[in-house]
Amino acid sequence: MHDKKLLVVGELNVDLILNGIKGFPKVGTEIIASQMNLTLGSSSAIFACNIAALGVPTSFCGRIGKDDFGDFVKEKFKERGVFSDFLIQDESYQTGLTIVLNYDQDRANVTYCGAMEHLGIEDIPWENLDQFDHLHFSNLFLQPKIRKEIKQLFQKSKAAGLTTSLDLQTDPDSDFDFDYRACLPYVDVFLPNEAEIKGLTGKSSVEDALEELRPFANVVAVKMGQKGSMLFHQGTIIQEEGFVHDHFVDAIGAGDSFNAGFIHHFLAGKPWSTCLRFANLTGAVNTTAAGGTTAFESLAAFQETTKKLFNVNTANL
Repeated sequence: MHDKKLLVVGELNVDLILNGIKGFPKVGTEIIASQMNLTLGSSSAIFACNIAALGVPTSFCGRIGKDDFGDFVKEKFKERGVFSDFLIQDESYQTGLTIVLNYDQDRANVTYCGAMEHLGIEDIPWENLDQFDHLHFSNLFLQPKIRKEIKQLFQKSKAAGLTTSLDLQTDPDSDFDFDYRACLPYVDVFLPNEAEIKGLTGKSSVEDALEELRPFANVVAVKMGQKGSMLFHQGTIIQEEGFVHDHFVDAIGAGDSFNAGFIHHFLAGKPWSTCLRFANLTGAVNTTAAGGTTAFESLAAFQETTKKLFNVNTANL
């Protein structure tokens, strides 16, 4: 464990995951699923839990309801060693919920946002920011209040001496209304996937999208699924192949686990290519178990999987 302290800011919800679904939903009909799991969901929470499992002291700032699902979130954070001192339990709104319909390596999601929509910049523990080394934010488009203040969030965090990272996630409206020209100069590591960076820039290739972001971005690490990943920094592009395996369960949270691996190594001062390779590994390990956090129940379990399935000793990364 290293002593870099991380503050994660973002959305919180639980995931109701259905597997083995017989067909696709149609209005006026009922179909059957053969498996169901209730897990901690949300991009931000999966990232927080998994990077904590990798050994980074992690705290979370977000909004949940004062309800059973909110208590479930807090309990899962406690189990995973994520500090919840800056969680806000709001009696006015319910905790968010995502229903996940899994179909092989793809899925359909339906999300009720609830309390997460009401997280604002005034909820950030600014007076405690000196406790932290890094701030990570995820899932901009599901958080309309803080979305209006996103540049200020990163600007103030940088002014306080923190390094920063951002994962936009996808936009349900497909507009990708994000002023990257104004915000990305304050983001040390930008973490989109292939579809997101194309949607954001309106470009048809990752290379063209990176060229569009060149004047504004510091480091961009692009998630590309089984194809691996690509990193852009100071005009240089680095590519690393993905870790392909035959033990796929689902891809829920794979991108968030990629983020966890990348930021873990970034905080440890590793070279960019090593950050990228470790991120590919953590993303692949994620897909070997159900949901976003099951494969990261402990550091020992993670290391056992990397050795058994990928013949990788993480001490060498």
